[in-house]
Amino acid sequence: MVVEGLYYTKEHEWVKIDGDMAIIGITDYAQEMLGEITYVEMPKLDKEVEAGDDLAVVESSKAASDVYAPVAGRVVEVNPELETRPELINEDCYDTGWLCRMETSKNAASGLMSSSEYEEFLKGL
Repeated sequence: MVVEGLYYTKEHEWVKIDGDMAIIGITDYAQEMLGEITYVEMPKLDKEVEAGDDLAVVESSKAASDVYAPVAGRVVEVNPELETRPELINEDCYDTGWLCRMETSKNAASGLMSSSEYEEFLKGL
């Protein structure tokens, strides 16, 4: 499942841009490949990152996987629900399973894939 209106990376992160705010999570493809998610190491508040930097770690019954920042910015909020319910990422990675919110620039989506581009990318995997 790919959600319209979001931007995507080749590492399977999604980002929703709203002005100078970005909400970030992992895609349905990523959570499916990981299997049952058992723990999320969230980014630190106020952490400054560049696009491509390590942002978080998602652990599952199969593996641990780094989550990379799809945009540059500063972490201003993390999803508190994931501390006790990391499985929310499996249940709804695009809504209740989001990872963090970041302050970013208005042109942050530059270089990211649209939903249709990401769907095409997935066909080649």
